Amino acid sequence: MRYGYWMPVFGGWLRNVPDEGMDASWDYTKRLTQRSEALGYDLTLIAELNLNDIKGVEQPALDAWSTAAALAAVTERIELMVAVRPNFHHPALFAKAAANIDCISGGRLALNVVSSWWADEAKQYGLQFDRHDDRYARTEEWLTVVDGLWTEERFTFDGQFYRTDAAICSPKPAKRPTVYAGGESDKAKAMIVAQCDAYVMHGDPVEAIAPKIADMAARREAVGGTPMHYGMAAYAIVRDSEAEAKRELDRITTVTGVPSGYDNFDQWLSGTQLERELKIQEYSVSNRGLRPNLVGTPEQLKERIAEYEAAGLDLLLLQMSPQAEEMERFAAQVMN
Repeated sequence: MRYGYWMPVFGGWLRNVPDEGMDASWDYTKRLTQRSEALGYDLTLIAELNLNDIKGVEQPALDAWSTAAALAAVTERIELMVAVRPNFHHPALFAKAAANIDCISGGRLALNVVSSWWADEAKQYGLQFDRHDDRYARTEEWLTVVDGLWTEERFTFDGQFYRTDAAICSPKPAKRPTVYAGGESDKAKAMIVAQCDAYVMHGDPVEAIAPKIADMAARREAVGGTPMHYGMAAYAIVRDSEAEAKRELDRITTVTGVPSGYDNFDQWLSGTQLERELKIQEYSVSNRGLRPNLVGTPEQLKERIAEYEAAGLDLLLLQMSPQAEEMERFAAQVMN
């Protein structure tokens, strides 16, 4: 299992706890990433939203790509998996900038391609917000242009959304970045098996994750692609006893009133095709992070992680709070 974590670019991950002790700042981000390398974490995922979906839209949120460029220069080993939303980035200009960041990092950049769900954010910034299937049609073209510029000396493309005319991208990436993507519709899955390297999922119990991996593996084999990697989001709580873990779980899921981080709850539900409705308590943690139930003693977490490994999962994308302190504990008691 590879261990990754979500960079707390929003100042944390709990919608019901205003101050988690990890401010949305370059100083905290730099220290956390450098320490995570020393602890043995393999990857950090840097989410891309211009508005703060966790603490409320008026709270600070770090820009993903300038943060990634800065981290590329001050780290040595960790993979930088950065979210990118095609409707927010012209693919030819993006390919140029991302190739440069990859060279700065020495080949450690990866993409997490995300189809936007937040209509209000796009409206605020004056950007196109596509309907569901149109998002994936755009993403297919966007990936074609990016990959073409990364692999060909000159690249010409004439599509519905994008055009290039003998465009040049030089220097090329030091190493072609791994492309991760998630999605639960047939349209999304078809795009991922055809154009991506890895499939990332919201958190779910292993009995829900196993058939998803089997399905994507079969789809990938059907199109003649190389085997994919599989990642999942999860919120982790490790304690010396079940009782201690349960107390911490109660703390992060107790909602009094409706905090500002819940402003987008209804919009998020209406804009996605998830199989099951979320409870408001579950929404206290993003990305269905509580469903894998990585809550308990070190032995219990190791046992559950082994079950996911047996199902074909090879990457955990962890959220914790407070991130630095909990990552130290997880590394010492679960990873080592």
